[in-house]
Amino acid sequence: MRAVCPGSFDPITHGHLDVINRAATLFGEVIVAVGRNSAKKYLFDTDERVELARAAVADIPGVQVEVLSGLLVDFCRERDAGYVVKGLRFASDFDFELQMAHINHSLTGLETVLLPASAQWGTLSSTMVREVATLGGDVSAFVPALVAERIENKRTDHEG
Repeated sequence: MRAVCPGSFDPITHGHLDVINRAATLFGEVIVAVGRNSAKKYLFDTDERVELARAAVADIPGVQVEVLSGLLVDFCRERDAGYVVKGLRFASDFDFELQMAHINHSLTGLETVLLPASAQWGTLSSTMVREVATLGGDVSAFVPALVAERIENKRTDHEG
């Protein structure tokens, strides 16, 4: 079975990796789909997010990373993936993901599996990591080492 874990992954965090690892255990094959959204202001561009995600999942068997553009249901159909896996932290995540699950299922029959965040990462978000990093804080506890390094490089490049 093949599943897709979609998201912006800006940046990829230990919380994302927890969900991806658990999805790989459940499904055996997982595609991490790094989305593009022209309305969003990203810290990392698409190529950087894909590169960082690939590095972060390199040791997880059965996981690959691809760029997601267009509809998720089309992406999944083209890759013969019948499942989407999303992590949930709060009730607001559930409300949004349930709506998405219903529309995706009605369009193509795509099933969505919602995994609760592990307690350790339940309050972690990429938005919080970006905010802390932008204000000069240390985010190394929340992201893989390469991601922390790249964030620091962006910050020092911006300051210099």
